[in-house]
Amino acid sequence: MKALLDRARSFKRRVDFESDEYRKLVVGQFPDALFITCSDSRVIPALITGARPGEIFELRNAGNIVPPHDGHTAASGEAATIEYALEVLGVQDVVVCGHSHCGAMGAITHGADLSGLPRVDAWLDHARPGLQPVLSGARTDDPALREVVQLNVRNQLDVLGGYPAVVRLTGEKRLRLHGWYYEIGTGAVHELDEDGRFRVHGS
Repeated sequence: MKALLDRARSFKRRVDFESDEYRKLVVGQFPDALFITCSDSRVIPALITGARPGEIFELRNAGNIVPPHDGHTAASGEAATIEYALEVLGVQDVVVCGHSHCGAMGAITHGADLSGLPRVDAWLDHARPGLQPVLSGARTDDPALREVVQLNVRNQLDVLGGYPAVVRLTGEKRLRLHGWYYEIGTGAVHELDEDGRFRVHGS
């Protein structure tokens, strides 16, 4: 923690806040994309994308899960963030990014006992039903975490597609949805193609 504190204390000395790049941040934020990914500390959206301050709006939670849209009755940080990004910030792209070595998807894949983590268990219930096609076909000695993570990305894109604002904006060609799979060990980013397969760009 001391190292983090020291870097925070020296931040204003390490950054040129008089530069145009930082001065414009005071005026407001105008991000290009909403980036939905896992809370895992090894997944750093700005590092992966090379984004500068103000370029991406982030939504992070265990398993990069998008809870279903439920009218006006279900308030959540996820729904509020999506609504704000689309209706106020006017982002033109949304990325749902899963990753290798995902603890949340690993818990589902291996049927981990989460009785001591009841809120985590309840949260993952959003994702479990849609993952059964992969889990039911997996061998017990090879639970195929990669396939589970990638299916989860597809599923969350489908859920996102049920949000009224997403339906409207994609219909008007003002919003694009993207699925990514990030490999922690290699840094490779696999993009979901129109044919439903994840490929490293250019391969």
